[in-house]
Amino acid sequence: MSLPLAERMRPKTLDEYIGQKHLVGEGAILRQMIESGNIASFILWGPPGVGKTTLARIIAHELQRPFYTLSAVTSGVKEVRDVIDKAKRNASLNSGLFAPADSRSPILFIDEIHRFSKSQQDSLLGAVEEGTITLVGATTENPSFEVITPLLSRCQVYVLKSLDKDDLLELLHRVLTQDAYIHSLGLQVKDTEALLRYSGGDARKLLNIIELVSNSGVKVIDNETVTKQLQQNPVAYDKDGEMHYDIISAFIKSVRGSDPQAAIYWLARMIEGGEDPKFIARRLVILASEDIGLANPNAMLLANTCFDVVNKIGWPEGRIPLAETTIYLATCKKDNSAYLAIDEALAKVRETGNLPVPLHLRNAPTSLMKELGYADGYLYPHDFPGHWIAQQYLPDELVGTEFWKKS
Repeated sequence: MSLPLAERMRPKTLDEYIGQKHLVGEGAILRQMIESGNIASFILWGPPGVGKTTLARIIAHELQRPFYTLSAVTSGVKEVRDVIDKAKRNASLNSGLFAPADSRSPILFIDEIHRFSKSQQDSLLGAVEEGTITLVGATTENPSFEVITPLLSRCQVYVLKSLDKDDLLELLHRVLTQDAYIHSLGLQVKDTEALLRYSGGDARKLLNIIELVSNSGVKVIDNETVTKQLQQNPVAYDKDGEMHYDIISAFIKSVRGSDPQAAIYWLARMIEGGEDPKFIARRLVILASEDIGLANPNAMLLANTCFDVVNKIGWPEGRIPLAETTIYLATCKKDNSAYLAIDEALAKVRETGNLPVPLHLRNAPTSLMKELGYADGYLYPHDFPGHWIAQQYLPDELVGTEFWKKS
């Protein structure tokens, strides 16, 4: 076949789209927007192979909008302005209430929008604000770190999730029954554990593995066959650097497990693979807070400094502060009590809702508030020995609840 399996199986309608039911299922937000014909600019954030590009194409097709696509890896300000100018020319030529569908606000899809520089992102602001284009961005990185605030404020962020087991099995069934070439091979699936494990919630990985195995001439897909083929072709199923999610997981777990030897090895794998140094440094900042925390607050300071340094110097020199920070964090004592405490507190907030603040803890800037008892009975700790006095700080319903447990 001339086209890769992943391209042959790319869905063209929402009904063919697998996964992300929280966004495109019946009654979900994106489906409602599409069905209404009204769609605002948004950013799709999620791991590779979960359907970001496909979803953008489906939306453009469903709405019969012109669809422009740019990759942040190969495009710059000039290419962005060319698309915007074209959209403006089309709008001026086809204005009016009864304008044809293809003259209305086109969709500009920008893949890997997190790789756009500030100036490149700035060039989008006016067109997005005026509605000249509807921006759909796709990113594997947290937009709050990588997308400038003015652009982020003009876009809704939708989070896409890794495909679950049922999603992947549905995709596998479709491949075996709907792809003419794969169907003609008469493949039988005996086991799926290895297939699903190596796919890791990534539809593209799953399709690449199926293609790899089917091209090897086997007639039965089982755990042994899949494992053998992937060991012989270690990168065949992992195009475009997608393995970085597996390796960053091994890296983080090695640091968390206080194994500096393994941590340095996985760091070297990422460096040699050309991983973004900011991606690595940002994960170290998160780890310093989540896994070391109160056992050594200096870990957060060093990790944050490391992030600033590699942001300034990049490769190849950035490998040195990354190595220093990795070893330091790996050899630190560990404490995740702050991480557990905030998650437990968040769960309690969601369970109990907006509990009222006790009156004595409220400010009383007006006479009316004072009359209502605001701030009445508050004890100022600095007025007491040791700068402490026992009093209630939690809402009445939560008195005695412990969120933070000292390690």
